[in-house]
Amino acid sequence: MSKLSRRRFLQDSALLLAAASAPSTLLGAPGRGRRVGPNDKIQVAVIGLNGRGMNHVSAYAGMDDVVITALCDADSATFGRALEEISKKGKPAPKTYQDIRVMLDEADIDAVSIATTNHWHALGSIWAMQAGKDVYVEKPSSHNIFEGRQMVNAARKYRRICQVGTQSRSNRGMQEAIAFIHAGGIGKVKLARGLCYKRRPSIGRVLTPQAVPETVDYNLWLGPAPKKQPLREKFHYDWHWFWDYGNGDLGNQGSHEMDKARWGLQKSTLPMSAVSIGGRFGYRDNGETPNTIVTFYDYGDCELVFEVRGLPTEPLQGAGVGNIWYGEDGMVVAPSYDRGVAYDKDGKVTQEFKGGGDHYRNFVDAIRSRKVSDLNCDVEEGHLSAALCHMANISHRLGDHVPLSAIAAPTLSDDAEGTVERMREHLANAGVNASNWSYSLGAELKLDPASEQFIGNDRANALAHGFYREPFVVREKV
Repeated sequence: MSKLSRRRFLQDSALLLAAASAPSTLLGAPGRGRRVGPNDKIQVAVIGLNGRGMNHVSAYAGMDDVVITALCDADSATFGRALEEISKKGKPAPKTYQDIRVMLDEADIDAVSIATTNHWHALGSIWAMQAGKDVYVEKPSSHNIFEGRQMVNAARKYRRICQVGTQSRSNRGMQEAIAFIHAGGIGKVKLARGLCYKRRPSIGRVLTPQAVPETVDYNLWLGPAPKKQPLREKFHYDWHWFWDYGNGDLGNQGSHEMDKARWGLQKSTLPMSAVSIGGRFGYRDNGETPNTIVTFYDYGDCELVFEVRGLPTEPLQGAGVGNIWYGEDGMVVAPSYDRGVAYDKDGKVTQEFKGGGDHYRNFVDAIRSRKVSDLNCDVEEGHLSAALCHMANISHRLGDHVPLSAIAAPTLSDDAEGTVERMREHLANAGVNASNWSYSLGAELKLDPASEQFIGNDRANALAHGFYREPFVVREKV
């Protein structure tokens, strides 16, 4: 038996005894998790050091009560920059690892902070929680619906603090705007709109598989994903636009706005149905995910509509990457992560909300308090918002390809006709000739929110579960 599996066996046994007596609102430090004293520095490992990961490094290295004791990335070329940033902050150099499994066995860590590719988010989080570590994981929390729910199950079973990186929830301006909506500031809210109008140029087109950088352990980088060579010019970052590793801009930038949209609606389950329409327009490259997609979600008493536009476009009501909530007495527009503006029915500004926050600090404070309720974005919140993104992508992937010239709005949404008409105009303004392109008329998905299973659609449920390559598997039982 390996060290890691032996550890997990011992943890499971200890946790079954501890769980029965510990209060549900105050987490202990079960298994091998170190009990952090008030004067102890929290030992953090940062996993994934390209792009967003350096923000993690900088944030923790700047905290007096935190020390980064380990760095982990499948690409060893990332270590130098991270070590330099830690040194600049006057902190000691951590150990470096390419394999998360080795790190979890060897390193002295209380928590991990994950900024890997999307397809590693859930597995890395679950392994860390099984090893007695608290977790901060970037958005989207998961790569599919099944593993998102398994992250929640693992956090509850192993009694871990698990924060998802939708940092708007820690910004005072957004907190106040959402509180205003919840208090009835614009009356009953019937529609929330999430917007991801963000320019995404072509990633280029190659006809043959490309070489993997020599500094990358490709088996570890792939992890759960199928074993095949990359078909993209840029190895790092452009994985976002491939289904095996990413979730398109719905799961990338869009997951922030999806989370805020649902937050404003006060919905703590998934919707009853979803349907999307869209495609990859304006250029032909190796990317697989849509750069233009609109999705309609039905909650019964209200609706959530989400729009992604990767070609040049104008903002809507002042929001490009942001949100709009429509109430009976007005609307609230959030044009950024930390700002909201309330309007009455006549379009007059009635209130403004603005102010930032520190999502990493919120995570560290919750580690010390051991209270899940102290987290601004507990893993279950992150799971639900990520699952909305996954539902949209599943509808898109199972849709029928139809000539763009025949684009039509789905019938299950009151807002659909106007939204699709704006989408049609946007594509024309971006120079997309409708006669030369097709779009995906997404499958209309019906969902049982309690089981988080699609009704009568095995193909949709297969995509919702995902596919794993041994030994990098999110198990049915955590």
